[in-house]
Amino acid sequence: MTNAFIQLFKPSAKSELILATVGGIFIALGFIFQAILSKDAAIISVLFGLSFLIGGYHKAVEGVTSTLKNKALNVEILMILAALSAFFTGNFSEGAILILIFSISGALESYTTQRSKQALTALLQLAPDQATLITDQGEKVVSVASLKIGDIVSVKVGEQVPVDGTIIKGKTTLNEASITGEAMPVDKEKNDFVYASTLNQTALVLIRCDKSPTESTVQKIIDFVKSAQEDEPQIQSRINTIEKVYVYVVILLAIAFMVIPPLFGWWTQEDAFYRGIIVLVVGSPCALVASITPGVLASISNASRKKVLIKGGSKLEVINDIECVIFDKTGTLTKGKPTVQSQFMIPGKEALLPIFIGMEKASNHPLALAIIAAHLEIKPVELSPQEIPGKGLEVTYQNHLYQVGKFDHDVPKEIQESIQNRSKEGWSIVSFYEDGKLVGWTGLSDQIRREAKDLIQYLKTRKIHTVMVSGDLKFAALKIGKQLDINDVHAECLPEDKVKWVKHYQSQYKKVMMIGDGINDAPALALADVSIAMGSGTDVSLESSDIVLINSDLKGIEFTFNIAKRLKRIITMNVIFSVSVIAILLLFNTVGWVLLPIGVLVHELSTIIVILNSLRLLI
Repeated sequence: MTNAFIQLFKPSAKSELILATVGGIFIALGFIFQAILSKDAAIISVLFGLSFLIGGYHKAVEGVTSTLKNKALNVEILMILAALSAFFTGNFSEGAILILIFSISGALESYTTQRSKQALTALLQLAPDQATLITDQGEKVVSVASLKIGDIVSVKVGEQVPVDGTIIKGKTTLNEASITGEAMPVDKEKNDFVYASTLNQTALVLIRCDKSPTESTVQKIIDFVKSAQEDEPQIQSRINTIEKVYVYVVILLAIAFMVIPPLFGWWTQEDAFYRGIIVLVVGSPCALVASITPGVLASISNASRKKVLIKGGSKLEVINDIECVIFDKTGTLTKGKPTVQSQFMIPGKEALLPIFIGMEKASNHPLALAIIAAHLEIKPVELSPQEIPGKGLEVTYQNHLYQVGKFDHDVPKEIQESIQNRSKEGWSIVSFYEDGKLVGWTGLSDQIRREAKDLIQYLKTRKIHTVMVSGDLKFAALKIGKQLDINDVHAECLPEDKVKWVKHYQSQYKKVMMIGDGINDAPALALADVSIAMGSGTDVSLESSDIVLINSDLKGIEFTFNIAKRLKRIITMNVIFSVSVIAILLLFNTVGWVLLPIGVLVHELSTIIVILNSLRLLI
């Protein structure tokens, strides 16, 4: 009971709403007794006073604490002064209602912020706090924070992987949705790398810890999210600066209303003081202050649910000024994984394919893995080929020498021309040889992402200049650029060349965005005005980028542009609306058209309206 009572006075949306409700009950009782008893009955002022003290508790504490911390008055203090002034002039019900509505709007804003932050972090199925450590004495349950690189942990079915590491025993299926966003389970076996927070679904495995828990991918995502919550756009910073001065302006204006008109006989002293109180109420920038932060947090939360991590509101603000987008090619516009495009075997030599596939099984090279994946229907011959550096693999089998890769052997002219043509198209060619003679080849190439063309066309509709920088050969890069209708293509780029091109386009356009895979693109990503990294939350991408597409889906970029545009539109609406309400109420107050209850109601309703308007960004 005592703990529950203490919790009521700790800052939270729930406790603010409860105390505001209690304050509302006292106001209702005050009006009931006012109807039954005389208006001057002491019980009435006591009930309205209790409503003021209870309903306004959180805002009063927040205002005083902030004033002492920042050594400057704030909106909360302004409201408290207005309510106290109403009480001193005998307007008990108006003062109590002012605090009630102010408290309700404050509770709503706290709820909005709290919900946005919860939505932001709830999508991360965080790694467990405990792990099962394998020791010489057997299994031991320890805290994840105590694990060191090299420790071995056991992960049973239904448990989350506690560390980033490598499977050293067993094979299983993991749900990696917490990291990649992909719902389909992924098969994992010995020597495969796994991420902390992923869910073990089928069998027990032993995992070697390869990273400190503080350096795990999921922890970096958590740190990324925290920085997103703390970052604020420039317009918010400007309003915060204006607020500090504006509060004093409102107080001086209220004093002017109370003092100057009676000196010239324009208003009575009582009327002037009443209108001065109204200035304190309607001049308070509550709605203006609430115009931005709830919308920013709602936007970031919405993006996070779609596996787009945005490092803060300032990044969303800059996106609206982007005039040029620079793409890396491999792993960004393309899938970054070679696939077989064509297969050629000299007639009569097709029976040798099981031998060549058997040789490829001994290699972990991406081209070899792609060839194996394209020939799953073939039963390979079990072989142990030798690797020839810079050339490929070779093995002697049934008194014949077989080779896979690029060896210096004579190739028939017509086949050589075919290979050269494919190479000019950007294909990688793997040749098959028997006793020094070419008997076939496989052509592989990287594939353009399905959503890449749609993204380029979307950017063009926004009149954004598109550029591709690639380390690939010129003809291969130009082919991709032409297929995607990219404005400028720069090939054979080293990391420093990509930096040079970012600087070049920054000199020509207002703001430049760079999109890459977060590895060799890191220097260019760090230099760009806004950077977006592809990939499953890699260390480099999380550290060097402003935005990370956790599931590497290019649709997230279009979504980011759209949510930034929506945020700007809603913030603009909120600011114009809140400033207009203040200006109209102040103007009407000068001619006596605003009564304190009306001023309180309209002013606080405007705050609630801008908060609710911002909540639309969660959808």
